[in-house]
Amino acid sequence: MDNLKKFVKSFRCAFRGLKYVLKNEQNFQMELLIGIFIVILMFVFDIRDWQKVALFLVIFSVLAVELINTILERVVDILKPRVHPYAQLIKDIMAAAVLIASLGAIVIGAIIFYPYIRDLFLQRF
Repeated sequence: MDNLKKFVKSFRCAFRGLKYVLKNEQNFQMELLIGIFIVILMFVFDIRDWQKVALFLVIFSVLAVELINTILERVVDILKPRVHPYAQLIKDIMAAAVLIASLGAIVIGAIIFYPYIRDLFLQRF
């Protein structure tokens, strides 16, 4: 029974953290909205299952990297009174990690959706 209580408590903590980023982190909000838009496009274009899996992987990867970025920003903010020269660099590198994950997601999304969008335009014109 104790294990079940710990398990439930873990979920409560996770949802509390998710609630925080949904309320306070603008980048996470924007990335989540883009992810939802991509999921809608998956069903509009009826893409293949493996393509859906790839898109879900990159969507969740970008969101996870953004969460890690937020965590490290908060840790650096806690340590900032002692201001280490690397404090800003750590934030910049984590922002770069989010950028790289996002660019990878854009490339994968473009590769997957290009044929569907091309065919849509060719049918209309």
